[in-house]
Amino acid sequence: MPSMISELASFAQIGFRHVASIDALDHILFLLALAAIYRLRDWRSALWVVTAFTVGHSVTLALSATDVLRLPAELIEFLIPITIVATAVDNILRRDRVGAWGARYRAVFAGVFGLVHGAGFANYLRSLFVDRVAVPLLGFNVGIELGQIAILGAATALLTAIDSVLSRRSSDGAMRLRVVAVSAMIAVVAGRWAMERAPW
Repeated sequence: MPSMISELASFAQIGFRHVASIDALDHILFLLALAAIYRLRDWRSALWVVTAFTVGHSVTLALSATDVLRLPAELIEFLIPITIVATAVDNILRRDRVGAWGARYRAVFAGVFGLVHGAGFANYLRSLFVDRVAVPLLGFNVGIELGQIAILGAATALLTAIDSVLSRRSSDGAMRLRVVAVSAMIAVVAGRWAMERAPW
C-alpha cells in the first residue's frame, strides 16, 4: 500500500509539472481562454468548467494511453490550438456564460475540447507506463487537475487586476472590453500555432 501511495503521489507530481510548466503553454492558454469570461465572484462556475475539461481529457487520455484509441500526433497538435481559437472566438461572440444555461453550455464545451487535449497528453504518459495503468493514470489526472486549479487561480488574479485598471478608466463595459481584448490576443497566438502545426 505505501508503494502504491508513493506511485500515485509521483504521478500526481508529474501531472502537475506537465501542465504547469513553460512547455505547456498551449494548455495554459486554453485555460486562460476558458477563464477569460469570469470574474472572481464566478469562481465556482470557472472551477466547474475546468473540472469538466479534466473529465473530458481523462477519458481520451485513458483510451489513448491504454492503446484502445490511437490518433495521429500531428493531427492532435493541430487541433489543440484550434480548440483555443474556438474558445476565444466563442468568448467574443457570446455574452451569457455565467447564468445557469451558460454555465452548463460552457462545461459541455470544455469537456468536448478536453477530449482533444487528452490525446495530446497520451503519448507522453504512455511512455511512463511499466506494468500497471490505473494508478499512474489516476495520479497523473489528479496532478493535472491540481495544476489547472493553480493556473486558474493565477489567471483569476491577472484578470482581476486587468478589471481593476479598466474600471478606473471606464466602468461602462469594462468587463466586456477585457473579455474581448484578452480573447482576441489568445486567438491571435493560437491561430499562429495552428498555422505552424497544420498537417498539410
